[in-house]
Amino acid sequence: MRVLNRYLMTDFFVSFGMTLLVFTFVMSLGAVVKAIDLGARGVSGLLLLKFFSFNIPYMLTFTLPMSVLTATLLLFGRLSFDGELTAMRASGMSLWQVIAPVVFISIAVSTLCIAITAEIAPRARHAMRSALVQLGAEDPINLLEAGRFVRDFPGLMIYIGSRSGSRVTDVIVYELADEGADRNVRAKYGTLRTDKEAKVMYIDLYEVRIDQRDEKKQGDTSQTQYINASHYPVRLDFSEMQNKTVRRKVSDLVFFDLLNAIRDIKGIFPELKKEDMNRQRMTLVVEANKRLALSISCFAFTLLAVPLGMRSKRKESSVGIGIALLMVFFFYLFIIVANSLVKHPEFRPDLIVWIPVIGAEIAGYVLIRRMM
Repeated sequence: MRVLNRYLMTDFFVSFGMTLLVFTFVMSLGAVVKAIDLGARGVSGLLLLKFFSFNIPYMLTFTLPMSVLTATLLLFGRLSFDGELTAMRASGMSLWQVIAPVVFISIAVSTLCIAITAEIAPRARHAMRSALVQLGAEDPINLLEAGRFVRDFPGLMIYIGSRSGSRVTDVIVYELADEGADRNVRAKYGTLRTDKEAKVMYIDLYEVRIDQRDEKKQGDTSQTQYINASHYPVRLDFSEMQNKTVRRKVSDLVFFDLLNAIRDIKGIFPELKKEDMNRQRMTLVVEANKRLALSISCFAFTLLAVPLGMRSKRKESSVGIGIALLMVFFFYLFIIVANSLVKHPEFRPDLIVWIPVIGAEIAGYVLIRRMM
C-alpha cells in the first residue's frame, strides 16, 4: 500500500509540476511585456527582477488550482486507460484508498493557497505598485481602478463603475473638506486625459448631477442643493504621489485588514453616503470570499476531476487539459459575475463565487459514490 501511494504521488507531482510551470509561464507573459517596457525606459535589471518576482504570488493564486485540476485529470485518465485502476481495485483496494493520496495533496495545496491569497500575494502586489510609483513608471490612469473608491488624489475620493481605455462610466466624485464631503458629483460617463508635464489628470464628466452643501445653512450637512450639468471637469493632481506612501487597493489588503475594513466600513469611509457605503462593503466582502473560494477550489476541483478522469479513459494530455480549461472557465465566469454585481448587494454576489466550488464538491462526491 505504501509503495502504491508513493507511485501515485510521484506521478501526480510530475504532472502537477509541469502544468504549474506551463500555466504560470503563460500568465506571466503580461508581466514580461511590462518588464520589457520598463527596461526600455532605463530601469535597472535588479528592479526588473523585483517587479517580475512580485507578480508570481498573485499568479499562483490562479495557477495552483488550475494545475491541481489538470494533474488530477491526467493521472486518473492514464490510470483508467492503462487498466491500472482496474488492477488496483481487483487487488482489494477501495476507490477511496486509491484517491486518498491525491485528495490529501489537494488539501495541502488549498492550505498553501490560503496563505498566499491572505498574506503573501497582497503584500507582493502592494510592494510592486509602490516600486512602480516611486520610479514614476505607473500611469496615473491605472490608479482609477473600476469598482472601488479611490482616495489616492488629495481632496478627492473617486468611484468608477467601469473603464475602457480613456472612457469611464458610472462615476462618483466626493470633493472633501475638513468637516467631510463638501460636494458629491455623479456622472453617467466621462473621458480621461493626462498632462504628464504638469502632472495633472482630468476627468471630463457628462450628464452630471451635483449634490452640494447648502451654504446658507452652515453646520447642517444634511441640507444640500441639487444642480444638473451637461459637463463638469475634475482636476486630479498627482505631482506629489512619488513622495507619498501608496494607498492600498482592496486587492492589496491582507485578509485580516480586509475583515477589519468590513466590520468598520463607516469608520474607514465616513464621507460615503449609505448606498455608496453598502457598495464599498460588498466590494470588500466579495474580495474576501473570492480569495477563500479560489483556495478551496483546489480541493473541490480534485473531487470532481477524479471521476471525470476515470470516465474519460483517455491517455492523451490534450484531452485532460481541454477538460481542465473548460472547468476553469466555468469557475472564473462566476467570479466575473460576482465582481460585476458589487453595486447590487441585494443579489448577494459574495455568495455567487461559492456556487461552482460547492457544486464541484457535491458533483464529485456523488460521482465517486456511484463508481464505488
